[in-house]
Amino acid sequence: MKKTNKYDLIIIGGGISGTAIASALSAYNLSICLLEKSNDLSNGASKANSGIVHGGYDAESGTLMAKFNVRGNEMYPDICQKLDVPFSPCGSYVIAFTDAEIKTLEELKKRGKINNVPGLKILDRDEVLKQEPNLNPEVKGALFSKTAGVVSPYELCIAFMEHAMDHGAELKLEHEVRDINLQDGKFLVKTNKDDFEAASVINAAGVYADKVHNMVLEPTFKIDPRRGEYFLMDKYIGDSVKHVIFQCPNEMGKGVLIAPTAHENLIIGPNAEDIQEKEANETTFSGLNDVWSAALKTLPELNRSMTITTFSGIRAQASTGDFIVCDYPELPGFIDVAGIKSPGLTAAPAIAEYVVELLKKQQELTERKNFTFSRRKQIRFHTLSHKERAKALKKDPNFGRIICRCEGVTEAEIIDVIHRNAGARTLDSVKRRTRSGGGRCQGGFCSPKIIEILARELGISQDEVLKDSSASRIIIDQTKKEAGND
Repeated sequence: MKKTNKYDLIIIGGGISGTAIASALSAYNLSICLLEKSNDLSNGASKANSGIVHGGYDAESGTLMAKFNVRGNEMYPDICQKLDVPFSPCGSYVIAFTDAEIKTLEELKKRGKINNVPGLKILDRDEVLKQEPNLNPEVKGALFSKTAGVVSPYELCIAFMEHAMDHGAELKLEHEVRDINLQDGKFLVKTNKDDFEAASVINAAGVYADKVHNMVLEPTFKIDPRRGEYFLMDKYIGDSVKHVIFQCPNEMGKGVLIAPTAHENLIIGPNAEDIQEKEANETTFSGLNDVWSAALKTLPELNRSMTITTFSGIRAQASTGDFIVCDYPELPGFIDVAGIKSPGLTAAPAIAEYVVELLKKQQELTERKNFTFSRRKQIRFHTLSHKERAKALKKDPNFGRIICRCEGVTEAEIIDVIHRNAGARTLDSVKRRTRSGGGRCQGGFCSPKIIEILARELGISQDEVLKDSSASRIIIDQTKKEAGND
């Protein structure tokens, strides 16, 4: 018989929306549990996106996208500073190559003004090329947004949840929601493992948000998956552009961008392809070629040999055309947070703020004593001064053992992220938290050492260590047997 766990509130989905909500609600005296079907946080769209903090000029005025984008953008510098997450307020350009596209820039600027986006300016060709000399010289002008930036999306997602857990929230990984029933005025959430009871449920299930909604309410929206493919380039060309560079948007989205990442790589993408399967996140020959062809229009001198890796992400495309963030009078306690595609990463803190207000209308929330919006800093050894490195080494000799040479990650850093709240359990989860395996060799040298560390610190055998999902075993069997042990 399944165990029933009781909480005040359950959040379904461990992406950027769900974890931001968990963090915001941890300020109140609530017992909170976040359910995630994967074996780590940020395993869906929240890890596989551009990492852009958008200015807010693109979203249609009057939509939730526009409202939450601009407010979320305002919140980012303080959030990333307090949660110790890599963030660069580098600004963005939307570039134009034709007179018609110049008119589009003017329309975007007008929309941005209506949306209360500060710091928008249209630059002429000479001004653009002075700031970005590697751009296609045929550029005619650009819309500059000074408040745009880049963030490490998966690190922010993990930081939000770690902060929430520091204040009592619980995380249940590999718990897939199968059904939700009403029982004595409360929600009984049934998963593939245990059952969970709560007075309130927040549906932040990404591409599956429509499926979760339909468990308790009549269908009112549909989530269609839209795939976008990317190139991640070597740090050697990470300074090819200093700002986020967009081409003019079209009906499928913001188009192919080129941007420096929060970790000084260069990211290129995405395309946009409507697909049938919600988790068809493979890359395709044709899709990547389309991305590369479009990128060459922006930066003609791009060198494809500088590619480190390629990947794709699935966007949650809502049939309503806007974010769906609402409660329901006929079903008190249930809140949808659905259709959170771009600019969902930027909007997430503002969405969380709004969800708190929705809950306050339904119930009295009392603030937690001794609440702090911060988390213990991660020591990133490669960023320290010589004096700081000596101090770290004196405290923990494991800082003297470099595991990932590409990114300069030490054994002490890996041990730390394993034992934190929402800690790493797989090779890729260590990568997301420390960048080990994220460099030019993509883990070719450091992976065996990280497997050893994970096995030792988790008390498991090396053949139990996974790359990522439960179906991604790395070690199948021994190739040799020691003498006397065969």
